[in-house]
Amino acid sequence: MDDLILGEALDLLIDNRGKNPPYVAEGIPVISAKAVKRGAILMEEARHISEDTYLRWMPNELQINDVILTSEAPLGECALVTDERPLAIAQRLYGLRGKPGVLDGRYLYYALRTHGVQADLHSRSSGSTVAGIRQPELLKVRIPNPGHAVQLAIAEVLGALDDKIVVNDRIATTADSLRSACYLGAHADAPGEFRQEALSSMAEFINGRPFTKDATGAGRMVVRIAELNSGPGGSTVYNEIEVPEKHLARPGDVLFAWSGSLTVARWFRPEAIVNQHIFKVVPKDDRPMWLVLELLRLKLDEFRAIAADKATTMGHIQRRHLDETVLTPNAAMTQKLDVQIGPLWDRALAAEQESLKIANLRDTLLPQLMSGKLRVRDAEKIVEDTV
Repeated sequence: MDDLILGEALDLLIDNRGKNPPYVAEGIPVISAKAVKRGAILMEEARHISEDTYLRWMPNELQINDVILTSEAPLGECALVTDERPLAIAQRLYGLRGKPGVLDGRYLYYALRTHGVQADLHSRSSGSTVAGIRQPELLKVRIPNPGHAVQLAIAEVLGALDDKIVVNDRIATTADSLRSACYLGAHADAPGEFRQEALSSMAEFINGRPFTKDATGAGRMVVRIAELNSGPGGSTVYNEIEVPEKHLARPGDVLFAWSGSLTVARWFRPEAIVNQHIFKVVPKDDRPMWLVLELLRLKLDEFRAIAADKATTMGHIQRRHLDETVLTPNAAMTQKLDVQIGPLWDRALAAEQESLKIANLRDTLLPQLMSGKLRVRDAEKIVEDTV
């Protein structure tokens, strides 16, 4: 199987590295390097440029299935364009489009995620402090080429798994939105069944410890704020250390980062170790897990405002802030709500866990398909049995 030289297989290369546009309050969204994570483009906090700037910056518009690739900090993150609206790319990014009949965009996206192509990218990088790849070296990167027809088949197989992950993400998001709506709706309908109580009376907040120290590189993931926000990455720490039960996170547990970005999340990954600056939140008196997360969610904006006022390098709240009151249902209302909300919580968790299994399967099939060790028809059968 002969490789493709990227520079010979591209129909379009957009290179906006080093450009820093004048941003405006409203306009055309700009994809930033930090928005390209784990195969997705996160546009929730995107900045915008004017139409005039867009026309100067993007003489060639991005299209569906173009590939976005980070050139540095970090090098090698990539994602597919799935949005039909006009989008611009910021500095530290390339936009790539394969030649029709030569290099399929979806296949290029998957190929860029393989160990071999990532190793090639990094071997061609330069920079003493931050590794980055310049356009001349990028164009020399080699892409495995099983033939265009097989490219399309591989992209179809792996794309079916990614499509299922997207569906599961929507299920989890919808279930969580309904959970919050049900809770607030119940208070609006029956305010007499709710009262203000100290958040600390609802749950125990167990602070993690510095478990990254002397990490072995194997064993369980050590959950830091980065892993809570974005999942595991290249800097994730693993440790074989034995820790008390109270410092372990299992699927369905609620974790609350009380420092930095202040995040509350349902843990859905395998058993992990809770690091410092994160509370494991354990409900008191048999309260449901969804309730303590909902109570924290109601206080989160207030806590973030407190953290932002801290004259330190990293904002945070203190334990005394957990003694502040929050709107809570009485025992009868909690039981009534649990009948409605409990299944929503369980469905969202199940969707998240299923997506994790599907992503693991995709990442297992990817190198085998690219190398030719696994035939497409055999992979199709595996995917059919899964989705």
